[in-house]
Amino acid sequence: MFCFYGVFAQTKAVVAGTIKSSENENLFGAAISFTVNNIDYYVLTDSIGFFSKKIPLGKINVAVKHQDYVEKHFYFDLSKDTLISISLEKERSVLNEVIITNSKKAGITNLSGGKLSFSLKELVNVPTVLGTTDIIKILQLTPGVQNSGDANGYLYVRGGDPGHNAILYSGTPVYGMSHLLGIFPFYNTDHIKEVEFDKSSSNSKYGGRLSSTTQLLPNKILPSYFSIQGNIGVLASQVTLAAPINSKTGFYISGRKTYIDEVVGALIKNGSESNDVNGMNYGFSDGNFTFLSQLSKKNLLTIDAFVSADALQVKDGNLALKTSLKWSNFIVSPTLGTTFSSKVFMSNAFYFSQYSNDLRMDQATIQFGVSSYVKDFGFNNSLKYLIKNIPIESGFQYVLHNLQPQKISIKNLNDSSNAFQDSKINSSEAAVFTTIKPKITDHFNAELGVRINYYFSAAKTDSYLHFQPRILLNYATDHLSFYASYNKQYQYLSMITTSSVGIPTDFWIASSDGIKPQTSDEFSVGSSLNVAKNLVSTFGGFYRSMKDLLEYPYGVTQFNETTTLKSDLLVGKGKAYGFELMLRKNNGKFNGWFSYTLSWSDRNFDELNNGNTYFAKYDRRHNLSLVGMYDLNPKWNFGLTQVFSSGNRFTMPTSWYFINNNPVKEYSAYNNAQMPNYIRTDLSVNYFFMKTNTKESALNFSMYNTFNIDNPIYVVLNIQVNDDRKSVIVKQEKKVLYRMLPSISWRFKF
Repeated sequence: MFCFYGVFAQTKAVVAGTIKSSENENLFGAAISFTVNNIDYYVLTDSIGFFSKKIPLGKINVAVKHQDYVEKHFYFDLSKDTLISISLEKERSVLNEVIITNSKKAGITNLSGGKLSFSLKELVNVPTVLGTTDIIKILQLTPGVQNSGDANGYLYVRGGDPGHNAILYSGTPVYGMSHLLGIFPFYNTDHIKEVEFDKSSSNSKYGGRLSSTTQLLPNKILPSYFSIQGNIGVLASQVTLAAPINSKTGFYISGRKTYIDEVVGALIKNGSESNDVNGMNYGFSDGNFTFLSQLSKKNLLTIDAFVSADALQVKDGNLALKTSLKWSNFIVSPTLGTTFSSKVFMSNAFYFSQYSNDLRMDQATIQFGVSSYVKDFGFNNSLKYLIKNIPIESGFQYVLHNLQPQKISIKNLNDSSNAFQDSKINSSEAAVFTTIKPKITDHFNAELGVRINYYFSAAKTDSYLHFQPRILLNYATDHLSFYASYNKQYQYLSMITTSSVGIPTDFWIASSDGIKPQTSDEFSVGSSLNVAKNLVSTFGGFYRSMKDLLEYPYGVTQFNETTTLKSDLLVGKGKAYGFELMLRKNNGKFNGWFSYTLSWSDRNFDELNNGNTYFAKYDRRHNLSLVGMYDLNPKWNFGLTQVFSSGNRFTMPTSWYFINNNPVKEYSAYNNAQMPNYIRTDLSVNYFFMKTNTKESALNFSMYNTFNIDNPIYVVLNIQVNDDRKSVIVKQEKKVLYRMLPSISWRFKF
């Protein structure tokens, strides 16, 4: 949409105005071209989305471009100074869909190359445990993403491990990725405006992970008035404030905290067939802060910060055992966006990211402790410019990694002797990247990128120089589009998983001491079709091969004074492939999507399964999700989520034999058994007392696992030896974390 009006006549005239998104966000770096008498004039918007250009009078052909937004064209007669206001829609795979659709309910959209974009404010009807939007849970409802079950809040994308996914908060990596057991949403969605999800990390700007990239984008619009919004629920509450300081400066601040800690422990205890948990207390708090200042017409300063802290305590009087686990994140990133000229925009950002966890167990006279941390000091530079109307983005990145994979201590209170193991790793990573988006024909465009990484450890024992190409080809007509892509990835920091039930004792390790970086090659193809008005289907397939994968076969309590991480880690390879389907409706009273993934994922380690290939733990053959949201009237709306997935893989003994009258397990194959299929139905109801653009008051009623279906997270073997000591009776006890979980919350905005 655009509008213009004249001020006064002259031989040349100034065309000025603003470029905004369809959600009224100022777009900096948008390219506007004016064609007059076959002569082109170019200008870029500044940091507040403003532009101004003096051009000759006459018939004007205007083209507006911005990365990830649909190109817009229009004509008008220029006879005097003119003001223009232009709104751009998000780029989607099907061009016609973008041009004709102006839906305020575009909660999830397909971007070029199978990428997804989420408008969180339009997804509040998706059922969640606490009545607040859960970003991770929503991502798990999309094609190519495995349902992780009830035990954790990790992402498993296209056959990768959870540590293969990059989560970036305003461009800064987040290493701790969940609260306890994944039951609580990890991110305050009131502070985050939009989420961009790329299953292949196809943009050369991003690297360091084998699988996906998730960009969490805080609100970057200067607040014009004071507002408060939040959510008050049974288990946790959150609040977000928006406050202008003056016309050019303002900030957003958010906070969240649990206050009924005992409820979580009760849920876990009730979900178990035996009394496994006693005296459990858990709580978390987190906060977000965004500061914005328009330093000048061409310079915008933003400062983003995120902090989270979790604490878990478990006491077992019968075993005289006390356990405490603490983990936390801290992120801060100042960014300066500068418009140098009409064709050049630059962004420079420094960042610090830290994640740490600390486990302590006291039993009788023994104290055991294990802790780890990862710290990043980084710099990101990005330069956006145009060459002959071709958008190009180049940049430089540097990060210093400081890691402590495991600090293990064992102390005997009755003895002065201690066992102690500590290891620290320092390494650096530098990268240059370039992405070019040429429009080859009216229907055929490309996204061509290259990333060159240089990695070296502080001890100078390991260094790597890697060339990482990214190729995305897209062909689109009015109703149909096709894409094909190839991506090569290297990962220098790896997350080592020590628990499968959402207990954050995992640690990170860097490539050093001969531990090679992990490698991935991925091919993917896909298509998108406008089936009917406001109904879009997407279909695609992928194949990913992975090398130098790491496996830690021990639990968190593994300790040996003579061992090293290198000797404990196993190195292998794997592959994953599958097909993905999505049917999406974004407009009308009823909207939502259907998602289905058929996939295979396997691993091969010489030390496991006699060197034979075996199914990966999260090789879940079928993953199906159905999300429906219905607006009955302005007061009532409803949400439904139906999830089905094949069960996780695990290893079961196939026979038993006796040595000195003691039963010994015998295994035939690794991951030879499978958990029952996972089935869950969630419901939500919203009743609005008031709802306008600036004010909202609503009650949310949610039911997680509405039909109270048992979804086990792991299996315990209860063994009984017969009196003759020649045979055993083995009974499987399937552990269920939680069943039906109702919740009620009040959502407000004033």
